[in-house]
Amino acid sequence: MSRIGRWGVVAWGKSAAARTAARLDERRREADELLRREAQHAEPPPETAGPEVRTLPSPVTAYHRESHLGRPATPAEAVPWALRVAAESTWRLLLLGAALYVVFRVVTTLRIVALAFMAALLIAALLQPTVAWLRRHGLPRALAAALTFLSGLVGIGLVGWFVVWQVTTNLESVTSRVQEGVDQLRDWLVKGPLHLTDKQISDFAKQISKAIGTNSDAITSAGFTGVTIAVEVLTGVVLAAFCTFFLLYDGERIWQWTLRGLPRHSRYAMAGAGPRAWATLTSYVRGTVLVAFIDSVCIGIGIELLNVPLAVPLAVIIFLGAFVPLVGALVTGTVAVLIALVTQGPFTAAMVLVVLVAVQQIEGHLLQPLILGRAVRVHPLAVVLAVASGSIVAGIGGAVVSVPLVAVTNTVVGYLRRRTAAGHEVFSALEAAQDEQLTRGQAEPAAAGGAAAAGATDAGQGTAPDEAPENGNPPSGQSGTGDS
Repeated sequence: MSRIGRWGVVAWGKSAAARTAARLDERRREADELLRREAQHAEPPPETAGPEVRTLPSPVTAYHRESHLGRPATPAEAVPWALRVAAESTWRLLLLGAALYVVFRVVTTLRIVALAFMAALLIAALLQPTVAWLRRHGLPRALAAALTFLSGLVGIGLVGWFVVWQVTTNLESVTSRVQEGVDQLRDWLVKGPLHLTDKQISDFAKQISKAIGTNSDAITSAGFTGVTIAVEVLTGVVLAAFCTFFLLYDGERIWQWTLRGLPRHSRYAMAGAGPRAWATLTSYVRGTVLVAFIDSVCIGIGIELLNVPLAVPLAVIIFLGAFVPLVGALVTGTVAVLIALVTQGPFTAAMVLVVLVAVQQIEGHLLQPLILGRAVRVHPLAVVLAVASGSIVAGIGGAVVSVPLVAVTNTVVGYLRRRTAAGHEVFSALEAAQDEQLTRGQAEPAAAGGAAAAGATDAGQGTAPDEAPENGNPPSGQSGTGDS
């Protein structure tokens, strides 16, 4: 070891020893001060003179004395831990249920606005990739949003016109076949196992006509209700179109404005969860459109091969119903089954039902896992419960938007849980690093103190350093001959 290094270690060891001695002196003074204060506040010794006076303990003292003997210090501690946890969880669940009830009541009251906005979100998620593609190719944001929006409106209008044209073209033939089906049903009632007479069938028809005449007011009110529903649907369509355009045009600014309205400590988490939720919604909508198209094409081909009329309009209806996963295409396909029953007979209706069930099995086990993927995978039980709950709260619109809402919620909750777990891991790693640093810092002064003591012993025995410093002068406290 060089002379400079040995002298440096000795000097550092002496300074560490001095610091340790100063800390010990400071703690010794603190202990002396604490003992002095306790001696000042100590109770005086009891007087020996005079009669002994016995005082009753105060209620607080007696209570604490009994608590040390086994009784809990507070009444809350006497309650079992499991019961306390159950009570705490129960009132929190009740509070959460009350909040959800209020939210459901608000959504039910404003269902037109809520459903219109949700429909706008779904349509915007479907059309937004087109807007992004146009903007990448140099179009301004307003022009890209306007072109995409108008193209979507034209596409929806063409589909509606095609459906109406097909229905009006085939309505006469379907009506005649329905009339033939009614006549066949009448013949079966007369000649079949029921053996009804023409008079009984006529009386039954008269009773139906009488019931219709008696309940004309209810039917009229139902007509007014239908007009009200039509007005609400038209209002919702206009509002959805308005919201869709502005989501396509200014969606990023709307999201930034929403983030500014959140609490400061929640903005970073939601800023990361928002893009993931939008990606999930986009994947869901595009995958659902593709699955619905495949379902409608397959079922339409099957209906056409079975010579069921109105195959194309029925395929369009099934396409719209397929936006409700698992059950939508099957429910709307019952219309095709009924038309096949009336026009072609029970065997054809049964074959149409077989086609529907087969396509639904292919959708559930092949199309959805392959097209939608893991990003938007939701358990079938959750899908059924979400569809049922959405239909109860908001009808058909609620059934359509319930599944994407569950998928987005699943994505957001999973991201927040992973973010929280990653934060805990980071904090644990930081705490472990700090503990290791403190342990290493406490070990180094002890090792340095031992090295300093060894250097002092060597110096006392007259061991000179190997090399002299550059200026030729020994460090302070040392002589040039190596004497201590």
